[in-house]
Amino acid sequence: GMRGDGDEPMAEAANIELLERIVADQRRILAEATGRPASETPQCWALYKEVQEYYDRGMRVPDDVMLLLCDDNWGNIRKLPPVDAPPRQGGYGVYYHFDYVGDPRNYKWLNTNPLPRIWEQMHLAYAHGVRRMWIVNVGDIKPMELPISFFLDYAWNPDVWSHEQLEEYATRWATEQFGSEHAAEIGDLLRKYAKYNARRKPELLSAETFSLDSFQEASRVIDEWQSLVERAHGVASKLSPEMDDAYFQLVLHPIEASANLNELYYAAAINHRYAAQGRADADEWGNRVRTLFDRDAELSRRYNEELSGGKWRHMMDQTHIGYRSWQEPPRNEMPLVQLRDPVDDSPSWGVALEGSDAWIRPGAPPATLSAMESYGEETRWIEVFSRSSRQVEFSAEATADWLSVTPGRGIASGTQRLKVEVDWGQLDEGESTGNITVLADGTQSIVVHVVAVKHPVLPDDFEGFVEAHGYLSLAARDATRFVAGSDAEWIVLSDLGRTGAAVMPSPVTAPQQRPGQGAPYLEYAVWLAEDGPIDVATYVSPTQDFTFTGGLEYAISLDEGPIQRVNLHEGPTAPRWSEQVANNINVTTCRLEAKRGVHALKLWMVDPGVVVQKLVLSRRSLPMSYLGPPATPLRNVGHHGGH
Repeated sequence: GMRGDGDEPMAEAANIELLERIVADQRRILAEATGRPASETPQCWALYKEVQEYYDRGMRVPDDVMLLLCDDNWGNIRKLPPVDAPPRQGGYGVYYHFDYVGDPRNYKWLNTNPLPRIWEQMHLAYAHGVRRMWIVNVGDIKPMELPISFFLDYAWNPDVWSHEQLEEYATRWATEQFGSEHAAEIGDLLRKYAKYNARRKPELLSAETFSLDSFQEASRVIDEWQSLVERAHGVASKLSPEMDDAYFQLVLHPIEASANLNELYYAAAINHRYAAQGRADADEWGNRVRTLFDRDAELSRRYNEELSGGKWRHMMDQTHIGYRSWQEPPRNEMPLVQLRDPVDDSPSWGVALEGSDAWIRPGAPPATLSAMESYGEETRWIEVFSRSSRQVEFSAEATADWLSVTPGRGIASGTQRLKVEVDWGQLDEGESTGNITVLADGTQSIVVHVVAVKHPVLPDDFEGFVEAHGYLSLAARDATRFVAGSDAEWIVLSDLGRTGAAVMPSPVTAPQQRPGQGAPYLEYAVWLAEDGPIDVATYVSPTQDFTFTGGLEYAISLDEGPIQRVNLHEGPTAPRWSEQVANNINVTTCRLEAKRGVHALKLWMVDPGVVVQKLVLSRRSLPMSYLGPPATPLRNVGHHGGH
């Protein structure tokens, strides 16, 4: 085959006719050059990008030519032969990506390919008879050594490595590099950093990616990365010196560099917020951005110049900060920072509330902190901050015995966070209100209104997930029942997904199922707090419609009520695809009607290849966030909300 000039698609009018002539000419040349029939020389036809469209519109090549099927450049295989397809003389192959240059953005810097995701897609290909040739575009070899090793080992014998052995694979690989003593810990570090980087590839990150306000998302992400850094340094301190270079390039550098990049954007987000509110410590966060940007360069310099005496010089020159389009910037560009006006602002202090980007001036009407519920989070925070060059001495006092705020007094030269707690044992069922009064700097006070909702005791026989704040977030693997069908069952893929594990039907060659008629389903015991409609958003890995049968489906039902089938691939393809691969998730929604109380939510298998990460039930629009609400905890039998 052939692509157009400049590795671009050909003019559409000439596509199929011209390509068929090109293939015939190429086969004639092969026959003339080898002196034997073209069918005796191995050939493949790569159905890459627009070429697959030619195939779908009817273009064909001789049966002895292997069809090289391709992913979408983001690790999602686009097309597979039906399980019952007749054998093809040339067979099928696959072309896969660990690295890519193109829309919606390049990803080339570090490994963003979790082993469970590679396994899931290549297992799918193997099960569909794609076994003749596997090719993976790895970009730079050094950052991809673990996924390359796995891809080749799995291709050598797919039957050796099941989904349950992926953790073992990483441990074995770490043993080969560093010995057995710390291999389990190193293997987990390698798995986790690839998982975290796959949430959103580093080149796509920005100061706006993770929410500062919703679910403490941004700080949770930073805490996860910092935990990895601490663990990685803990292992480094125990290894023999001759392993230092290998450990730095394979483990410590990618973890430190990735954590540093995430903290860089977090610091930029805090700087922007604090500058907008006139906080005295806005400039400190701006300086933090500069420090982290310089540290990124220093980590790259160490890799390039010090590692193995400069053996891998220029390997970490890849730019990854400052993208303005899909193409990489010519050099890394530090995120913009905002500086405070050096003139002291009036008023000299203010208060900010968890979950809000606004701030409160002294003397303003009372502001309401987001409600606390006995089935949900039991703490909140407020921040007292200075808006001048002077320190602010403050006090904070709760007006109700069941309400506490700590510390009750202090001095804020920048920002001081106060913890707000409820003693649920002092409250009756229903809604209670109280106030926290903050005084500072001899000015008017700021009053924060606090609402606490104590729910009734749950039924004695209930064990499941309880609605709070108008939503439930259910990790797929936390199903209270995994119900198999006659043709398929459910398997759990640890570390696949943006926040936890994923669940998928197995085998992937199972026929399409009819929900309610022997199909497998996941069941979640839930307690709903109100009567009325509730939306169910299902978070699924961004799988392509590889069957080309109109879209992959799953189904949702409540108790024994109507079953709603949901198609993952309905709607305009291009904009949804770009968003899904950038966010590394496909979210689809249906609506249920329900009464208050205990229910069984069921997610039914319809098509194989649907990889479920979590379900979120909500009554109203949720606060904006990238990862969605964190998982709702399982409530035990006889558990009282808040105790």
